Amino acid sequence: MNILGKRRRQHLPDVPGALLGVARVDHRTKDLTTRLNPGEIAVVDHEDMDRISAEGLIERRATAVINASKSTTGRYPNLGPLLLCSAGIPVIDDVGKEIMLLIDGTEIAVDGDRVFRREGNEHVEITRGTRLELESVEESLDEAKQGIAVELERFAQNTIEYIEDERDVLLEAARLPEVRTDFHGRHVLVVVRGYDYKDDLHALRSYIREVKPLLIGVDGGADALIDVGLKPDMIIGDMDSVTTEALTCGAELVVHAYADGYAPGSERLDALGLSCVVFEATGTSEDIGMLLAYERGAELIVAVGTHANLIEFRDKGRKGMASTFLTRLRVGPILVDAKGLSRLYHGRVRGRDLGLLVFSALLAISMVIVFSDVFRGQLSLLWTQLSLTWDSIRTAIFG
Repeated sequence: MNILGKRRRQHLPDVPGALLGVARVDHRTKDLTTRLNPGEIAVVDHEDMDRISAEGLIERRATAVINASKSTTGRYPNLGPLLLCSAGIPVIDDVGKEIMLLIDGTEIAVDGDRVFRREGNEHVEITRGTRLELESVEESLDEAKQGIAVELERFAQNTIEYIEDERDVLLEAARLPEVRTDFHGRHVLVVVRGYDYKDDLHALRSYIREVKPLLIGVDGGADALIDVGLKPDMIIGDMDSVTTEALTCGAELVVHAYADGYAPGSERLDALGLSCVVFEATGTSEDIGMLLAYERGAELIVAVGTHANLIEFRDKGRKGMASTFLTRLRVGPILVDAKGLSRLYHGRVRGRDLGLLVFSALLAISMVIVFSDVFRGQLSLLWTQLSLTWDSIRTAIFG
């Protein structure tokens, strides 16, 4: 369907439930969420919408989401559609690739499963898709869970096949770049903007404050650190999902290059006038971040938000986890994965403990008063005044 062509006109203000807003269009959902404003409509081309992308759209308070592709294909149980529907955000699914020709900033409207473009006082229908309902999304998720065994077998097979191609991960020390950051004997916190990274960073706040580890932000993980008031010491990645604010914070920049040496991220840094170090390696950026810390003498590596299971890797579009498997084999002796730390234990303040705390505080204050020189002086003065008063009374009565 040509979205630039005209279809049936409709005066939408008379249609109950119609949602109007400015369209924000982007093929990459994670890029779209950085510029999506509350009340706008997200137009994306995202097959198998992942949890992180959905959380970003919810956080940015999208009015609706129009997806050119299927938000879930059933290959694996992706959670994105469920989160959007549960948050009450309408999802118009599988509307076709031509919706991506829509000019960013166009005023559009959503009515049921139809999408309209504003023209004067009227709206022209430009496309339609499938309006996702919570019940149907839950059923699709259950069906995908039933077939997870097949996907797991395929994922494991791909991992085995790629291990040979990515075996150099175990030999990367010979090709490590020279960096100015000194890792020797330090704790290193590697932050990826993955599942539950915000909660896990919050759970680690005492550790960060007391130990003061080196902070590595993997692409958007640098912004995650800045968002909680921390400054990354190093930023590693292809620099496609990190903000300019983070890149210019003073951290050392390490660009992850492809195996052939091509480093697209360096082009952005060159345009900003920022110097960087190029690290040519297979695998993911979080893998090379851990390898660099390990080979440069880090005492401990603490990972936040990293990817480690089937769902997370499929959400990232990866068909296997060869490099991550090999990397964790190598750095395992000093690696602590903080994933899910925030869900491990939630402390509760009991009434008895609170009462004891108040009693202890009052007791401490009383002891300070009793044993202070000022209080003893006042007590002595009061005693003297009482004695004199009693003497006066006794003299007046008995002479």
